[in-house]
Amino acid sequence: MDIKPTLLVLAAGMATRYGSLKQIEAFGPNGETIIDYSIYDAIKAGFGKVVFIIRKSIEAEFKAAMQDKFSGRIEVDFVLQELDILPEGFSVPQDRVKPWGTAHAVWVAAGKLTEPFAVINGDDFYGYQSFQIMADFLKSGQECGLVGYLLANTLSEHGAVSRGICEVDTGGNLVSITEQTHIEKTQDGIVAIGPDQQPISLAPDQMVSMNLMGFAPSLLPYFGKYLEGFLWEKAHLPKAEFFLPLVLDKLVKEGATQVKVLPTPEKWFGVTYPADKPLVVEALRKLIEAGTYPENLWNTPVNSI
Repeated sequence: MDIKPTLLVLAAGMATRYGSLKQIEAFGPNGETIIDYSIYDAIKAGFGKVVFIIRKSIEAEFKAAMQDKFSGRIEVDFVLQELDILPEGFSVPQDRVKPWGTAHAVWVAAGKLTEPFAVINGDDFYGYQSFQIMADFLKSGQECGLVGYLLANTLSEHGAVSRGICEVDTGGNLVSITEQTHIEKTQDGIVAIGPDQQPISLAPDQMVSMNLMGFAPSLLPYFGKYLEGFLWEKAHLPKAEFFLPLVLDKLVKEGATQVKVLPTPEKWFGVTYPADKPLVVEALRKLIEAGTYPENLWNTPVNSI
């Protein structure tokens, strides 16, 4: 039987640096969002369902923009990620405003994830080949993998970005992954600023994760286990987040599973800052001119993707 993986789209972010609801902002010539291009590529690669992680405060606006356009093309579902959705025995600290993070989102959606699934950010463009690589991996029955990008292909021209820095062995397996939340181009090259404010030089060909990760459902219990550990240790810190790279790093170091790093030739682009938008619009225009995407993404027959 042909396995059709599920795509989990992380779209509950607050877009603090962007300043507006970039998840549903138009970037394509006919109002297409970045998510539209990801769903188009995912359908083409063989995904059978998409689950959107959103917040209650944007639910009506998001569903109005997204719910109908995929009808007949791919099954669609929604999950609300809220601060008070926590394991039994935990409550939200009084000063907590920031969402709990990307791995918390996966834990919240666990009940919808009965097939092998991939996770993506709603505001990142990954490229068709990346989705095909991940779909093929998930259909092969392997437990866990991530699509790896060259760091130089993932930077913004307008400020710092967050990336998961990967250490990979000669067999293509993940050894460790560290979330760096402040990486930027400088006159001295690509630099990460760590918690101690000391710069760390990074190579352009460093392999990084953009949160395009794939999991077998058998790994979902680990999200709950690690979330509880995170909350015991860091729930009192208002800005601490339970990141996906933390889960992968723990899975590897505990020997729970092997994580395959799947290199992609694709070049990332996305919107972290308002000044990124013209670059994204231009990049999409060039892809349309090259024939990668139709001019009007959803004005095509259901079975023609």
